[in-house]
Amino acid sequence: MASLKEMRNRIGSVKATQKITKAMQMVAAAKLKRAQDQAVAARPYAARMAAVIANLAAGVSGDGAPKLLAGTGSDQRHLIVVASSDKGLAGGFSSNIVRAARDRINGLIADGKDVRVIAVGRKSRDQLTRLFGDRIVRTFELSDHKVIGLPSAQPIAELIADEFENGRADVVTLFYSRFKSVISQVPTAKQLIPAVVEGGAEPINLNGAVYDYEPSEEEILDTLLPRNITTQILASLYENQAGFYGAQMGAMDAATRNAGDMISALTLQYNRSRQAQITKELIEIISGAEAL
Repeated sequence: MASLKEMRNRIGSVKATQKITKAMQMVAAAKLKRAQDQAVAARPYAARMAAVIANLAAGVSGDGAPKLLAGTGSDQRHLIVVASSDKGLAGGFSSNIVRAARDRINGLIADGKDVRVIAVGRKSRDQLTRLFGDRIVRTFELSDHKVIGLPSAQPIAELIADEFENGRADVVTLFYSRFKSVISQVPTAKQLIPAVVEGGAEPINLNGAVYDYEPSEEEILDTLLPRNITTQILASLYENQAGFYGAQMGAMDAATRNAGDMISALTLQYNRSRQAQITKELIEIISGAEAL
């Protein structure tokens, strides 16, 4: 059994850890509000961009459709973009994203597809390098940017466009975590190329009017589709950031409560051991007095 001094040291150590986890919980809670506002504010813009593309795409077909919209006609070469966080101490936040991407990658490989990976965030980089090191195209660290914004998404979008234009990718899919609430973050897969219209992005209702675009729909889409990739990536980074702080706040709250339970159990054990030691000393004193 540990000595009383060792038990006091352990209780002190757990109390110090509890202070750290409590502080981290408060910091995550403070940052969550701003991150959540950014994620919510980005959703209408991304949805409207998809609606505009849907409206333009309705008037484009055949050989005139941009490749980013129509694709290459093949699905042999897949580029998987996995966006996670740079930091840990957020429960299974990043691991859940990587797990969803891993399942998709393994399924594609089993089907004989050529798969390559872009890792965004230190956590996805570390896990995916261990799993698919020879398939990694490039990695990005979000900590290189003080604030998540357009400069964070632009290099990723440019690399994706370069991979597609140079024939190294037929289908591009982005994996990230969609923020629902503080206790719910959903790993999500979004196809970037060929561009798809999501269920909530219906074409704009023109009320029967017919518009003649200048320049043409094809030219507008040629400009708009690359920007849409950047927009979707930026929106996913905002979603990830909000999800990370929500997950970290929950994880640190659980850690703080667990530390409190451990402190109570250790204190009870310490008091029992101390009481047993005092009782033993009293018995020895009484026995010595009776012997005299």
